[in-house]
Amino acid sequence: MALKKFKPVTAGTRWKIGNAYAEITTNKPERSLLEPVKKTGGRNAQGRRTMRYIGGGHKKHYRIIDFKRNKQNIAATVVSIEYDPNRTAFIALLNYTDGEKRYIIAPQGLQVGATVISGNEAPPEIGNALQMKNMPLGTMIHNIEMQPGQGGKLVRSAGASAQLTNKEEKYAVLKMPSGELRKVLINCFATVGVVSNSDHSLETAGKAGANRWKGIRPRVRGVAMNPVDHPMGGGEGRASGGHPRSRTGKYAKGEKTRTKGKGSDKLIIQRRDGKKLTK
Repeated sequence: MALKKFKPVTAGTRWKIGNAYAEITTNKPERSLLEPVKKTGGRNAQGRRTMRYIGGGHKKHYRIIDFKRNKQNIAATVVSIEYDPNRTAFIALLNYTDGEKRYIIAPQGLQVGATVISGNEAPPEIGNALQMKNMPLGTMIHNIEMQPGQGGKLVRSAGASAQLTNKEEKYAVLKMPSGELRKVLINCFATVGVVSNSDHSLETAGKAGANRWKGIRPRVRGVAMNPVDHPMGGGEGRASGGHPRSRTGKYAKGEKTRTKGKGSDKLIIQRRDGKKLTK
């Protein structure tokens, strides 16, 4: 992937680092796989604002993505690599031999004209989806199911990948992008490869208007509010506001948020901070 640094011809382009979209092969999506997206503006069914700092933004369509990869043992050809406004990763349009078309999350290195397949007999090659019990140790994977047939839930954002490190009876041990070691049922499907658009985290918006295009409105800091509006508001001059907390008073930093005794604790071998969970 290539980044594009803009010449500072305006204030907005002085700090902008954008995507060159070198991998993108077309700007026209497959119309049969589009759905409309209705904007809420942060309002609920009664029209009352329930979420602040949401509104506006460019119109867009949702691309129907095949996270389940349940069209098994039928080969598909990659027709195009496309931009998706609803996610950080690029998507790939597949044309199956029976004529059906589907979108998948595009892995890094997948080229137009390549053939991909899903199923237990599929080789562990880039873009193929198969059960983790049929993959060799050390394979980099993404779009991982948590329950068989559920569809991929884990590792779907740009540049992300998990590594298959071990197999223990009915579980596969994965090293997640966060560094966490966790067990997932070994008969769950996953896609081989690293998710595309790995340099997404290096992009910079350049100006506030770029967030407005995404439907994000300006966010007011709590310390800039009055005491009636926020626990961190008020004070003489530029007061620090005390310990960071939300508008409802919940601490924003340092407080444990994971539920104690959660059922999936037994599936986590090592947390991302390197500590092992107590049984």
